[in-house]
Amino acid sequence: MAHQSLTDLLVLHAVRLRGFADTAAVAARFDLDARQTTEELLDAQAHGWVTRSSFADLVGWSLTDAGRRQNESRLRDELDEIGARDAVAAVHERFLPLNAEAAQIFTTWQLGAGQDPDLRRLAGIGEALRHLEDRLAAHLIRFTGYHGRFAEALARACDDPAWITGMEVDSCHRVWFELHEDLIATLNLSR
Repeated sequence: MAHQSLTDLLVLHAVRLRGFADTAAVAARFDLDARQTTEELLDAQAHGWVTRSSFADLVGWSLTDAGRRQNESRLRDELDEIGARDAVAAVHERFLPLNAEAAQIFTTWQLGAGQDPDLRRLAGIGEALRHLEDRLAAHLIRFTGYHGRFAEALARACDDPAWITGMEVDSCHRVWFELHEDLIATLNLSR
């Protein structure tokens, strides 16, 4: 049976995956209760694991160095506790060549604005993502949803290319980046 991560870990991990996010976005990342997310964020802030800052009209949370270490330690302990390290590492190995292909597509698109993106190649990557997610989610429920988000962004990209690499939307690139960060954080690897 797949493991459900504790809410406090999910909140801390959502901040890491988002980089900088308001409370609603942190709660939405793992479909958490907004009130409980607020309490967890305040607790994490009291421990020095997250900080709340603002600039212009944006207000959000980000991980501190101590929070990053705490997140990595908790993810490592969780992975060892459920005995899924080898399974997640195997998925990461399968992810790496797909990541190289995805990075090439995203970079080409960003540098060659005006060219049509290779949506067929992205669809193939999305299909491969479905299989990776299935293998990961069989062990850790928190890996559920990447394929659906990627597929939705790809469908929207037909009408609006911002859904390929845009950072203001849940684009293919953003979803892919989060999965990469999730894998390396879970396995305690460097980029």
